[in-house]
Amino acid sequence: MNNSVANTARLLWAGLRALLVLTVVCGVLYPLAVTGVAQGVFPDQANGSEITANGKVVGSELIGQRYDLPLKKGQETAAPDLKWFQPRPSNGLGTNSVNTQYKLILSGATNRSGDNKELIDWVTAAKAAVVKDNSVPGHPVSPSDVPADAVTSSGSGLDPAISPAYAQLQVRRVAERNHLPVAQVEKLVEQHTDGRILGFVGEPRVNVLQLNIALKQLVDGA
Repeated sequence: MNNSVANTARLLWAGLRALLVLTVVCGVLYPLAVTGVAQGVFPDQANGSEITANGKVVGSELIGQRYDLPLKKGQETAAPDLKWFQPRPSNGLGTNSVNTQYKLILSGATNRSGDNKELIDWVTAAKAAVVKDNSVPGHPVSPSDVPADAVTSSGSGLDPAISPAYAQLQVRRVAERNHLPVAQVEKLVEQHTDGRILGFVGEPRVNVLQLNIALKQLVDGA
């Protein structure tokens, strides 16, 4: 009986010591080491790849955001503010609903098939809106000119970038709304177009937030 109690006590003490050691190593030392390396070698990425403007954090280069007019009484969804470059749709399916506002809590793909009626309705409505919003006097937009990323969301629904084609499609509308020369806005898009990673990975892209920050600086300085 005494031996049984003594063995049980030794096992409990051994388990407790293992718990304490593992807690210190895995719960304190390892996180501190990883955090220290991250802050020392990759501080920008470790802190969320923040983008600042006028000394203030305005977003992350990894997460998209919308550029809308203030929500009016009776509206469920705010209208886009067409003086800014617009992102791609954010119809990623979250835990219990569809994310249309780049809310992190509802990130995820819609998982709808190409013949899903709801998806077809989304794409059809989005294409009509892109055509209408970006057609300016003398330069109508044809439905065939609308790129796929202008009417579909990314896998996460949080993509911060658009294709150069979609950015170029918006140039005349942005130029008109901000009373800027088209060539000046086109140059702005070219300056903020990133090529493929390492020259072959992915596709060329334009970060919408960074482009709009540059646009604001251009408008304020005009």
